[in-house]
Amino acid sequence: MSRIVVKFSILFKFNYNKSIFLSKSLGAMYSFKICKAVILTFFIAVISGYQASAQKGKIKKEIKALVKQYSAAGLSVAVVKNNKLVYNRSFGYSNMEEKKKLENKNIFRIASISKSFSATAIMQLAEAGRLSLDDDFSKLVGFTVRNPAFPDDVITLRMVLSHTSSINDSQGYFTLDVINPEKNTGWAGCYSDYRPGAGYRYCNLNFNMVGTVIERIGGERFDQYILHHILQPLHLYGGYCVDSLDQSLFTTLYEYDSATQKLMAAPTAYHPRREEIRNYVQGYSTPIFSPTGGMKISAHDLAQYMMMHMNMGEYNGTRIISEQSAITMQTPLSKKENYGLALWVTDTFIPGKTLVGHTGSAYGLYSAMFFSAQEKFGLVLITNGCNVESENGWNPLLKSAAQVLYSRLIK
Repeated sequence: MSRIVVKFSILFKFNYNKSIFLSKSLGAMYSFKICKAVILTFFIAVISGYQASAQKGKIKKEIKALVKQYSAAGLSVAVVKNNKLVYNRSFGYSNMEEKKKLENKNIFRIASISKSFSATAIMQLAEAGRLSLDDDFSKLVGFTVRNPAFPDDVITLRMVLSHTSSINDSQGYFTLDVINPEKNTGWAGCYSDYRPGAGYRYCNLNFNMVGTVIERIGGERFDQYILHHILQPLHLYGGYCVDSLDQSLFTTLYEYDSATQKLMAAPTAYHPRREEIRNYVQGYSTPIFSPTGGMKISAHDLAQYMMMHMNMGEYNGTRIISEQSAITMQTPLSKKENYGLALWVTDTFIPGKTLVGHTGSAYGLYSAMFFSAQEKFGLVLITNGCNVESENGWNPLLKSAAQVLYSRLIK
């Protein structure tokens, strides 16, 4: 702080002498007053800059301590305040074996936050009049989707998007064969014992089927639809197809091995599945791209996408979905779980703040994206591996880091 005062004193002396010269030249004190105002404004700007720098220094120190505490491989964060990205920083490594530093440009497989991209695409198709959220899902997906315990109850697209369909993951979700009665004699195991629409059960199979609907109705392969209708219009770099992306940007994901107490690389996180793609059947092979969890994107670009939802479907002059569609996605259908259409409402991520967003976890990665549409702030946090699992629904590293970022930059 003393350095700033010294610099200001030197600047003031220079500008004071300059103002005397101007006063003599112009024969008026008006120029001197202007000079004083300029100096005062500059001084305030310098102080503000110093304070901001000091604050970011504290954030860096505190988050580095958390990364060390939880033995994290790396952590990438992005913070939005007043509808602007105000902080984006990465800590640790993108690859521990190569001692490759994690950078803001690195991309991650973000896991279940990916579901919101699928729901956003569905809302686009609904707005275009090509489907309805209350359509019979059987007609949309191309095979019978009925809970055998309630054969007369129609399972709708809205139910599938909100995890109230009564479908479960007990038989797996990497292929639609598990629930297709024509492909699997054990298809009935994919259904829970409650009436469709009457309960909630988080289910990845729901969204791999949603991806199939996007292909069948949208007319493009799933990864291409998301690229052309969401990512490119928002000028974001990311996608579901491994071979369409710069693999040098991929962040290695690490699973914690409790036996060795070490983080172990999970190379299958970015399996390109080239053979399956060569034999792709559009409108059925969709789980290959994992609509339920396969988006690869940086924390920086995920924050841009988040701002689109925060601004009710529009970002930077580009409208992706209507305001009504955004409201529909953000409105809980399951009141107990507060889950809407691939977006969740919670007041426990930042205690006392009601936020909308989603989390993700797979291959050792943990991710979180939450925002307040009313207060125009949001947080994105992604770790590529740490030595702690979720507690009470939250990864402790992400939750602790979020509290640091909120208290230092937003509160």
